[in-house]
Amino acid sequence: MIDTRTGLRLAREQRAVTGSDPIRAAVEAMIAGPTDPDYTTTWNRTTTVLGTSRVDGAIVVDLSADARTANVGSAGAALMIQQLVYTATGAAGDPGTPVLLRIDGKPAGELWGVVSWDAPITREDPISVRLLVQIDSPVQGARATSPLRVTGEAAVFEAVLHWAVRDASGVEVSSGVTMTAEGQTFAPYAFDVELTPGAYTVVITEDDSSDGEGGTPMSDSRAVTVT
Repeated sequence: MIDTRTGLRLAREQRAVTGSDPIRAAVEAMIAGPTDPDYTTTWNRTTTVLGTSRVDGAIVVDLSADARTANVGSAGAALMIQQLVYTATGAAGDPGTPVLLRIDGKPAGELWGVVSWDAPITREDPISVRLLVQIDSPVQGARATSPLRVTGEAAVFEAVLHWAVRDASGVEVSSGVTMTAEGQTFAPYAFDVELTPGAYTVVITEDDSSDGEGGTPMSDSRAVTVT
């Protein structure tokens, strides 16, 4: 999760998971927390994934009772549910599948004092819950060669996406504009930038068509070392 001009949003980290149960591995990674310091999670990190299954067309995730402990309001609780739904369905490769949560083998019911999870839940519209600009590659802390290839997804006005690269001292060394494949909906983008060896931060930012009236534009960043 990340705090934005519209409140908390889901921020995606793509991870390679191993083992016979990719859904379990992905949920375990979600609970363990993000690698990017700009992101956070409110799931109790002592929570154990007891198992996953498929029941009546839904993905069922069974967690330990530690999952009941979280200090969130109603908006944060709703986003925690979507975080689990997006994670499980992403690992399953089937974003349309509903997800049901069980705790210690029983229906989750009331959670965190503000929401209930009694029936399978599907993904909400990504425009309403996801960070609107996202870097997928390079991953946080990656080592790469020049030209640096940056890829991801964004849902931005008229498909316009701004990018900048800053060196270790925070000085901007390169910047530009790239286009997503389609505007106002999540669509892929990619660009290349020539860099000399060193430590950098790549930043992408949504176009500010409101000239500041809509709040601070959403952005995403990755720290990378060019060799």
